[in-house]
Amino acid sequence: MSLFYRQANEEYQVLANSWRYSSAFSNKLFFTVVDYDEGADVFQQLNMNSAPTFMHFPAKGKPKRADTFDLQRIGFASEQLAKWIADRTDVQIRVFRPPNYSGTIALALLVSLVGGLLYLRRNNLEFIYNKTGWAMAALCVVFAMTSGQMWNHIRGPPYAHKNPQNGQVVSAARLLVSKLRMCRSTCLNFS
Repeated sequence: MSLFYRQANEEYQVLANSWRYSSAFSNKLFFTVVDYDEGADVFQQLNMNSAPTFMHFPAKGKPKRADTFDLQRIGFASEQLAKWIADRTDVQIRVFRPPNYSGTIALALLVSLVGGLLYLRRNNLEFIYNKTGWAMAALCVVFAMTSGQMWNHIRGPPYAHKNPQNGQVVSAARLLVSKLRMCRSTCLNFS
């Protein structure tokens, strides 16, 4: 399972669990998942040629074009999916994300490492006044912040783009956009 599908599944699970454990939970709305490997016939019946796809099946009638979530344009964040569900069904879902303690653990580890280093070197703290060390650290931060990777992290470009002529999904690795990002990153790092 690729990173894209794994992230989409995690967001879907966050949304489904938010609905399941909410006070407004009822039988007006159901969430289900069909895996392509186990249900390829379902994908054929629905004329779906890409995954993941989020669809709404109304209580009466067949699904319309608006009943398929536009993943390429809007993204797959749980909040966006909840808004789309509210537009289609008038059911409001408040998204509850599970707590993420990785930042807290990383900060505690960093503080303990710095504290341990200062404790072990308490008799000789001259390294704090080393201008070359501070200059190297500053250059590392500048290069990291001006790199294309940081730009991608902040902007969050899509993993793939849909070709408007034939509807084929093309990965971002094959597009000119990714080549320009790499060129931009190289130019910024060597200027």
